[in-house]
Amino acid sequence: MATRTSTRRPRDSGGAGRARKSRQYLVDERGRPTAIVLPLGEYEKLVEAAEQRDDIRHLEEAKKVRGKPISLEELEARLRVRGKLR
Repeated sequence: MATRTSTRRPRDSGGAGRARKSRQYLVDERGRPTAIVLPLGEYEKLVEAAEQRDDIRHLEEAKKVRGKPISLEELEARLRVRGKLR
């Protein structure tokens, strides 16, 4: 499967998204997009946004748990008693 790079938007991408000139698309022999090449800075921003979204989701899940908050030291002590932490 041969691929080539193209800086144009893939024709079957659908939607009205912005195509930046710095993005490159890898396409197959029929011109269908198979991958995208992003500048490192843009990739790092996407990773950071995904990590923040995960942090928010975990925080929201933690807020649903009922009970009194405990300190890290108390948690470690409880886990040691249960044999889950050395």
